[in-house]
Amino acid sequence: MKKVVNKIKMNNVVTRMLRLGMRFFSIFPTNSRLIIFESFHGKQFSDNPRAIYEYLSREYKDYTLIWAADRRYINKFKNYDIRFVKRLSLRWLYLMSRAKIWVVNSRMPLWMIKPSRTIYLQTWHGTPLKKLGVDIENVQMPGTDTERYRRNFVYEASKWDYLVSPNLYSTKIFKNAFKYEGRIIETGYPRNDYLYTNNNSEEIFYLKEKLGIPIEKRVILYAPTWRDDQFYEKGRYKFNLQLDLSKMKKELGENYVILLRMHYLVAENIDLSDLGDFVLDVSSYEDIRELYLVSDILITDYSSVFFDYANLKRPMIFFTYDLDDYRDRLRGFYFDFEKEAPGPLLNTTSSIVKEIIKIENNGHQFSEKEKSFYSRFCKLEQGISSKRVMDFLLRD
Repeated sequence: MKKVVNKIKMNNVVTRMLRLGMRFFSIFPTNSRLIIFESFHGKQFSDNPRAIYEYLSREYKDYTLIWAADRRYINKFKNYDIRFVKRLSLRWLYLMSRAKIWVVNSRMPLWMIKPSRTIYLQTWHGTPLKKLGVDIENVQMPGTDTERYRRNFVYEASKWDYLVSPNLYSTKIFKNAFKYEGRIIETGYPRNDYLYTNNNSEEIFYLKEKLGIPIEKRVILYAPTWRDDQFYEKGRYKFNLQLDLSKMKKELGENYVILLRMHYLVAENIDLSDLGDFVLDVSSYEDIRELYLVSDILITDYSSVFFDYANLKRPMIFFTYDLDDYRDRLRGFYFDFEKEAPGPLLNTTSSIVKEIIKIENNGHQFSEKEKSFYSRFCKLEQGISSKRVMDFLLRD
């Protein structure tokens, strides 16, 4: 107990020092050509911030573009020809205080002070199926409670100057879930530009070679989300893998490869040693957009990945073995998932294998339900969302 108390005291001291540091550096003039990027708390070079960064790198070469990198993930950033700074370092405080624009896809620390001259562009990281922010009726995440979680979420959203939305559906939800009163840029998601500009055989062959996948193999991407009430500690979640990968190898191993992509909050190390090269763990793979493009079929559950994958008009399967519990107790949904999901909802490995074989034998027919889903959620995404966002922001 004494160690816990001392840790809390130390964290409070560090927080006060960081806050004071930002106040001090905010007296320096703003650098009108400096933009700071952050994806998933500095853990990745990915997602909407990456797409916007890549667009600016091509079209606005007079800007200084710097990434915030969590010190535990520095080596990932070293793999790219990009400028980065250690998140929470003294230099990071200085740059954040002077930057003209922040481009971020998740929440920032509560103690952060946004200088009045800085534009905070919040891109968020998914079209919502499950309840968000103040819409969550009973928060079961560690280290917080429902009232505090809602209060902190609303406080964070009050700092945003602009919020990117992928579609009208999301715009309506974001306004209420975040109690957001700022400006919303409804452009489609920048991260999905890649799915339009790079969807060709040459890129797919390149990605297969990069991942070590034989060209002739078909690829299944399994990308489940996390469960709020299954955790080790704050920010580290358990995941009980229900998909029988050994059975799938027996039935599909000759023609398929499975890419296993766990959510970035999931801390499990799943033993795949008996599965050979049938299953590749790509949980730490930098950007999921490449995994979408190389995959022939997506298996997911309640993750927002299926909204993005729908842009490719490829088959999707939903492994919803705990649907009743997730829908009725953990999160709740914004629409009738069972009725509108753009693919079958299945709850056993056997039924999933049968569906995959059915797709292989009959091909994938783009159904009326899938067409309706695409029209509702993907119609803004034409490969130019990054341009739309920055045209709006730099012109405004």
